[in-house]
Amino acid sequence: MENKTAKCPDFPTDLEYQSGFGNSLSSEAIAGALPQGQNNPLICPYGLYAEQISGTSFTAPRKLNLRSWLYRIKPSVTHEPFKPRVPGHGKLVSEFNQSNTTATPTQLRWKPVEIPDAPTDFIDGLYTVCGAGSSFLRHGYAIHMYTANKSMDDCAFCNADGDFLIVPQKGRLWITTECGRLQVSPGEVVVLPQGFRFAINLPDGPSRGYVAEIFGTHFQLPDLGPIGANGLAAPRDFLVPTAWFEQSSCPGYTVVQKFGGELFIARQDFCPFNVVAWHGNYVPYKYDLSKFCPYNTVLVDHGDPSINTVLTAPTDKPGVALLDFVIFPPRWLVAEHTFRPPYYHRNCMSEFMGLINGGYEAKADGFLPGGASLHSCMTPHGPDTKTYEATIALGNEAGPHRITDTMAFMFESCLMPRICPWALESPFMDPDYYQCWIGLRSHFTGEETKGQSRDLHNGHN
Repeated sequence: MENKTAKCPDFPTDLEYQSGFGNSLSSEAIAGALPQGQNNPLICPYGLYAEQISGTSFTAPRKLNLRSWLYRIKPSVTHEPFKPRVPGHGKLVSEFNQSNTTATPTQLRWKPVEIPDAPTDFIDGLYTVCGAGSSFLRHGYAIHMYTANKSMDDCAFCNADGDFLIVPQKGRLWITTECGRLQVSPGEVVVLPQGFRFAINLPDGPSRGYVAEIFGTHFQLPDLGPIGANGLAAPRDFLVPTAWFEQSSCPGYTVVQKFGGELFIARQDFCPFNVVAWHGNYVPYKYDLSKFCPYNTVLVDHGDPSINTVLTAPTDKPGVALLDFVIFPPRWLVAEHTFRPPYYHRNCMSEFMGLINGGYEAKADGFLPGGASLHSCMTPHGPDTKTYEATIALGNEAGPHRITDTMAFMFESCLMPRICPWALESPFMDPDYYQCWIGLRSHFTGEETKGQSRDLHNGHN
């Protein structure tokens, strides 16, 4: 509890969390603040207000139903009417069509965006790169990036359009939510579900990262299928905040709400982080990517990238994702008679990639931490010339190799992205990206290459 000021104080180094993905959890900052035996008593303990936040319709199947009960000092409805934020934010999009975005099949790549000199918080530093669908129709996604150098003071953000999955690349984020506080460092990710109010402070100053936003559904763990019961992201490694509240008076406190891609503000006289206790399964959470347990080929061929899925937002079609969050972590490569980097590929899904640290195994040059690339539906892509030539030069006798000091990721979707004009016109766009493949030459000889096929050498046709 903190009652000195509306501004978020320094986070303790030993923040406590609860663990478990999709669990029904509970937390109270004051013992006895949670009602017992019912959700909505006539008078709640300590005179608190009961307020439910629903992430799904009331009648969603139990296994999909998401909701939490918050017990707060004042209810969130206690605010002045929402008004359009002035000046507006011209680089947020939640409705993608021909009037505001462009379709292109060309491979795209961006260099890391510089941190602005002017004071810029997370809200003003957020801009859409691409996306598809519509927040109003509750189907689609948006991919944003952010650059910020200033904490959010006396201000909270609420996204009515969808869930945010934030991937910090530079600088820690101190995130205060209605359920409690989260410290999120580069190498971790955080999901802030639709409707929750939150504030982001920047303890390290300049900050940069990526955001995936999904409309009309929520992230879940992927099915493991033949892998079995274990592997990939373990449910117990997802961390949820514990209750923490602010109770001081905060005249002029601002709530900024994103609604249909537009920003609105409402004033109130208290901080929204006044929740003394809560219980439920609709909560913010974070995950440390270093805890991911990757699976890989142990004999021949390169596994599909789907084997590295951390979280997925499914569609109604089995196995088809509105958006997958896939990572490429440190791991061993041991496949024999195999081209080990990602293979050349055309995909019915569209792939947006980012790099948190280190290098990426398929791009020897040009793909930098904080940068991004986009390979849209059926656009060919794969290793650059330098990577291809260096790989085949090793031959079939290359021993086991460990990929180290890297963390790349991919947002993959079944929907074709449309690109925002400022992303296409950005000075950080790499106009020479295509040249990384131009040097690929024909190695065709018309004769069998040594080591061409194990089956041929073993007498099989």
